[in-house]
Amino acid sequence: MRADLALVGFGNVGRCFARLLAQRRDWLALDYDLECRIVGMATRRHGWTFDADGVDAVEAAAALESGSTSSLGQASAEDGGFEVIKGLERSTADFKVVIETTTLDVAAGQPAIDYVRAALQSGCDVVTANKGPVSFAYEELDALATDRGLSFLFEGAVMDGVPVFNLVRQTLPAAQILGFRGVINSTTNHILTAIEHGEDFDTALARMQEQGVAEADPSLDLDGWDAAAKTAALANVLMRARTTPQAVEREGISRSTARLAMAARQRGRHVRLVASGQRTLSGVSASVRLIELDETDLLAGLSGVANALIFKTDVLDEIAICQLSGGLEQTAYALLSDLVTLRRRREAKGDE
Repeated sequence: MRADLALVGFGNVGRCFARLLAQRRDWLALDYDLECRIVGMATRRHGWTFDADGVDAVEAAAALESGSTSSLGQASAEDGGFEVIKGLERSTADFKVVIETTTLDVAAGQPAIDYVRAALQSGCDVVTANKGPVSFAYEELDALATDRGLSFLFEGAVMDGVPVFNLVRQTLPAAQILGFRGVINSTTNHILTAIEHGEDFDTALARMQEQGVAEADPSLDLDGWDAAAKTAALANVLMRARTTPQAVEREGISRSTARLAMAARQRGRHVRLVASGQRTLSGVSASVRLIELDETDLLAGLSGVANALIFKTDVLDEIAICQLSGGLEQTAYALLSDLVTLRRRREAKGDE
């Protein structure tokens, strides 16, 4: 079975995904009878390209990173993403997938929401690692996908490649999520634990930027917006909330946080940026806060880029899922994993 893919967004995650897809090509063919062909790529900075016979995304990634070219072909434009979606609509593949990895917009989730909506309306499945569509428009987009007999998947939106959403939706039937709390932003957790070991704030931040975990402008991480968007996504999908990142009570970290972290460490405790959601009589309340934790708390022991989520359920009490390391490759893997999920769903439909 062949899938044609259009990559809307071709930054660090998109390029890592293109390489991982090439590396796992034989594996996908042998284990899942799945041939994936990238036919289009679009990015706001480097323009866009589309070829129904396929494009070499790995070569394009290398060219952009080396500086040997600054463009994918067509001029850089806001509508490049829509152009490759239009091209993909005409594909004769068994199924068509838009891989959306544009930058998070914490104001309104755009233009990612419009890309996802256009793809679904064009008959394409959607896989995204972007928190925006899930944290601002999950109910609408999920309903649209269901109505069209398509899939809207987003496992990479929270905790990289760890199957957070699948854990609950696929393996906890008839269980209700009453709440959650966790450390879900790698950059801030790395900085806080580095400070505990005597490193300064700026050095720890620079390391995250060098590794591509934090952006050149790291304000989304430091100001708590990334964690707030993930919190909204978790609440919307797993607790049927209708919230947005702006509705999440938010706190971030700054250089002054170092004093709090060191003082807590001297008392045998740890400061962590904790995301949480709680079901209440009036709905779901959500927050991202700096919290001082006892050293026996699971979240207190998370070091470096480690993340974890603890779910409070009605029948299993508390269960936890941890990620001890994370980064670009893990997020790219989530996109690959969602592709396999699409293939399995196609097979299941064929058996009906």
